[in-house]
Amino acid sequence: METIKQQAKEAILELIEKAELKKGQILVIGCSSSEIVGETIGHGSSLEAAEAFFEAIYPVLKEQGIYLAAQCCEHLNRALILERECAEQYGWEPVCVVPQPKAGGSFATTAWRRFDDPVAVEHIKAHAGLDVGGTLIGMHLKEVAVPVRLSVNKIGCANLLSARTRPKYIGGIRAKYE
Repeated sequence: METIKQQAKEAILELIEKAELKKGQILVIGCSSSEIVGETIGHGSSLEAAEAFFEAIYPVLKEQGIYLAAQCCEHLNRALILERECAEQYGWEPVCVVPQPKAGGSFATTAWRRFDDPVAVEHIKAHAGLDVGGTLIGMHLKEVAVPVRLSVNKIGCANLLSARTRPKYIGGIRAKYE
């Protein structure tokens, strides 16, 4: 579990830097604990791996004032677990569900248990994302998603993909962009 914690902390710090995340912004994370421990997604859920991952990333995010949105698995239609404060700030309506390891996933369950005042919501538009083990977070990112290559490309046995977002370019050849 120490390797998982180390890889997770390195990845989150690098993503925050490369995505230029700021206080009050949202990072969506989909995490397959099954993939972390070398099993097929959805077939080897590990609360221990999810907890190790969460323990490594959450203090970093909290310290920097970045909200975590923990994506549930497809059994809960990829709903998200947030702090109520975040949902209220962004105007997202809570839904009634409590994730469990086999219905929501171990990572979302861990977030629910560790957040101060957790709520579930159906949809968000996050500023950046981290996909641990092929959990398909793209539906929860703002337009336009841009891949971010990290030096850490695995957490445990799980492949790691990340993205940041940027505003759309509009205006054609006469437009100027920053």
